[in-house]
Amino acid sequence: MSAAEENTGDAPAAASSVSGESKIKSGYVDIKKMQETSGASSVFSKAFSNLKKSEFYEEPPPEVKSASELNNAKNAASGGTKPATKNCVIVSSRQRGNPILKSIRNVPWEYGEIVPDYTMGSTTCALFLSLRYHNLNPNYVHDRLKQLGRQYELRVLLVLVDVKDPHHELKQLTKICVMADMTLMLAWSNEEAGRIIEVYKMFEHKPPDLIMEKQDGNPYSMLIDALTSIRSINRTDAMTLLSNFGSLEKILAATQEELAFCPGLGPQKATKLHKVLKQPFKKNDTRKKVNTQPQKVLSGSSQTKEVEDATEN
Repeated sequence: MSAAEENTGDAPAAASSVSGESKIKSGYVDIKKMQETSGASSVFSKAFSNLKKSEFYEEPPPEVKSASELNNAKNAASGGTKPATKNCVIVSSRQRGNPILKSIRNVPWEYGEIVPDYTMGSTTCALFLSLRYHNLNPNYVHDRLKQLGRQYELRVLLVLVDVKDPHHELKQLTKICVMADMTLMLAWSNEEAGRIIEVYKMFEHKPPDLIMEKQDGNPYSMLIDALTSIRSINRTDAMTLLSNFGSLEKILAATQEELAFCPGLGPQKATKLHKVLKQPFKKNDTRKKVNTQPQKVLSGSSQTKEVEDATEN
């Protein structure tokens, strides 16, 4: 047999082996690659086992769940009720669709299962009432107050004035708030009502004197405040007077013309200021005093008449 015949005889065998190998690869099973991978994995496992036995290996910490997963777990355990957040205004589910919710933009809010309509803190709550709804259901506010009780220290009745003549309704609600020890807050628009709730939430942990006017104990500031209490004298005029005259005593002793020479004051302001400064602090009592002392009765009809006239005067 010639070499060519031998080659032709081996061709079918080679073709069959190639086809078989291609079939294995086409079936996504590569034996050589599997052997290489298994060898590499065995080497890695041995090296890792040696590393675990060394002193440089530490066990990884347990898997920490995210805050959202913890909240979901709590919600699932509590039956799906979303817990209240301290930094949010809690809104009762009965207030869904209330237009004032669109006006609460400066503080976050969320729905919650609460007795009042709004909770602005741990000790502050609000009941919302529309005067139009109050006229249709006058017993609604009484029922809500019974449900609320004394659960909160500061209880606010937020009233939306949406009627033309609210005096009679407001008089009734004022009596109710006095009897129930509640604070009555009036709003003439949905935006104003939302702003009231925002302010209560933002000032939750602020001291009460924060909203009071801050008075400076500086004598210069006190003099400016005293001068600006006069009508038509603004803060700039008061500062100009003090800078030109130097003291309150010289301002009191100045004439009307001298006051008018101050920049920005003018003759009209100078006239009003001079008139106010020259007025006495205590007004004289111009009422007629009745003479209650006993008068000596003189003889004669004319003298008696004079005594009677003096007594009447």
